[in-house]
Amino acid sequence: MFRMNRRQVMAGAAGLLGTSALGKFGISGQAFAQGSIPTYTPEEGAELRLLRWVPFVAAEEEAWNANTQAFTEATGVPVRIEQESWEDVRPKAAVAANIGSGPDLVMGWFDDAHQYPDKLIDVTDLATALGEAHGGWYPGIEGYGRRGDQFIALPLCTIGNAICYRASHVEAAGFSEFPNDTDGFLELCKALQANGTPAGFPHGKAVGDGNNYAHWLLWSHGGKMVDEEGNVAIDSPETRAAIEYAQALYATFIPGTETWQDINNNRAFLAGQCSLIANGVSLYYAARNDPELQEIADDIRTTTMPIGPVGESVELHQTSTLAIFNHTRYPEAAKAYLAFMYQADKMNDWIEGASAYCCQALRGFEDNPVWTASPIHEPYSKASASLRPNGWPGPLGTASAAAMADYVLVDMFAEAVTGQRTPDQAIANAERRLGRYYRG
Repeated sequence: MFRMNRRQVMAGAAGLLGTSALGKFGISGQAFAQGSIPTYTPEEGAELRLLRWVPFVAAEEEAWNANTQAFTEATGVPVRIEQESWEDVRPKAAVAANIGSGPDLVMGWFDDAHQYPDKLIDVTDLATALGEAHGGWYPGIEGYGRRGDQFIALPLCTIGNAICYRASHVEAAGFSEFPNDTDGFLELCKALQANGTPAGFPHGKAVGDGNNYAHWLLWSHGGKMVDEEGNVAIDSPETRAAIEYAQALYATFIPGTETWQDINNNRAFLAGQCSLIANGVSLYYAARNDPELQEIADDIRTTTMPIGPVGESVELHQTSTLAIFNHTRYPEAAKAYLAFMYQADKMNDWIEGASAYCCQALRGFEDNPVWTASPIHEPYSKASASLRPNGWPGPLGTASAAAMADYVLVDMFAEAVTGQRTPDQAIANAERRLGRYYRG
């Protein structure tokens, strides 16, 4: 796993303002509206356990841990942070929810909270107050924490997904500019393969990268899993067009992408095995902070995903939320912890530490100087504003969460591109599986 520490981030992002410049007032100079945020008094003897995903950016972890330590110093409540791989957070959280034991809080993925909403503590009062204090939640990510009129989790961040490529290899393939449409993108991938510098996108069960890619394939061609009412709609000419395009792209990829998880594309790119992937900004800093990879770092460029036949940018970005299990013995302490971590100075320090890896969920933090610290950051800066939620255009909820956890869409494309099933068979299998979760 590639990591960077806080000092390396600051050196790699020249021009980034120091944390002292943020102070207590946030980027815009607006004082944090402390009076509007509910006050929570931790229970006597309270202690907390947080389950979170293993960080890809060491400085993000350092900033989160520093804020957590500040909470402990302010309240006397110790917080034990337990890390699990990206793939393991989801099942471990589900087990904790169902058996009613384990961590008090979880930093989870996408709409996982909707798989067990009755196992979570209502945080509507806190979420509403935070939205009012910080310019409101971005609509796309808000839905991951909201269930009807109730917040079952606090939206935390969007981990932006963008094309990362070797500029010299793209130029050597005959492209002076990066194509912004799917037809041109396919031609670029063919040329890269012919030059021995192929692209690679995951068709394996990658929580972030695999889902991001599969949803982009489907949406960019006008396909959808379900309609607005949640009726299964995967069997369509648009889905077949998306599969045909995926097959053509897959033929140009580096071998083995059908087994890739979230770390594999990073490794292949930094090892010089491929020249184009879709990833978070962590890829760039992994190269920038390795003395042996400076040539690659200097050659990296980033851009948004190509636009398909639908004629507009349609992307799924990985999102994370913070939820409190109702089996916790210390609900007030848990809510106090969340309220503390969303204070303006704490949240800005964390966003800065993540160095463009984590895009804010609240509009009030979009002026954080991290977004203008480097041209590499630009495609990630609007991730929370531009994302489409899981299951679009259908409703977020138990069904969308379960379908993603079951990798229905990811598997459909993988089955078709590898020849395990014909396109029609892959669609039929996805339709059958979706029918388990969406029942009219």
